[in-house]
Amino acid sequence: MLLFDMDGTLINSNGIWHDVDVKFLENHGLPYTQEYYEGVAHTALPLAAVFTKEYGNLEESCEEIIAEWMDLAGDLYHTVPIKAGVREYLDKCRAKGERMAVLTSCVPSHCRDALESHGLNEYFEEIFFAQEMGLDKRKSEIYRKVAAQLGVTPEECTMYDDSTAACRAAREAGMEVVGVYDDFFRGEWEELQAICHRTIRSFEELL
Repeated sequence: MLLFDMDGTLINSNGIWHDVDVKFLENHGLPYTQEYYEGVAHTALPLAAVFTKEYGNLEESCEEIIAEWMDLAGDLYHTVPIKAGVREYLDKCRAKGERMAVLTSCVPSHCRDALESHGLNEYFEEIFFAQEMGLDKRKSEIYRKVAAQLGVTPEECTMYDDSTAACRAAREAGMEVVGVYDDFFRGEWEELQAICHRTIRSFEELL
């Protein structure tokens, strides 16, 4: 069973959220810091909103914070580019009869927009949203739960992800882990290499 993250793995979208974060914090008179990055990166929106509210001691509710983020992100996911080699690799896996699914912290509506715009829905039997599951991809529980829902064990799964925290949690759950390079998080590349069973700079390496 092959599981794929979305942001930074299948699509080149991490820059969208960096820009959203910087603009949001600027609007509220707050700096963009390493602490903030670590608190919200690769995190589902509800959890990121809780962190942001506490980080900035904001009067806005979590719902209002999320609404502002969504407004800042707009419809950019309709045009976000797919990463090199992704479609060809998915074709190769499908030809081999591999089962495939998506597990993402991406906003559900944004994820669906990107999958539809690139015609990728046909490859995946199911899309799992951390936000809808109320779970965090930085914790191993979500990987065990997804595997169970797919009728397989974690040991029968391979997770493709660009997040060091997500890869660590997936490996703790028992999954094979392939770390995917994303230029936006290039500073974490050595850590990702240490955590994962294998790392790739591009899906073209797997063709």
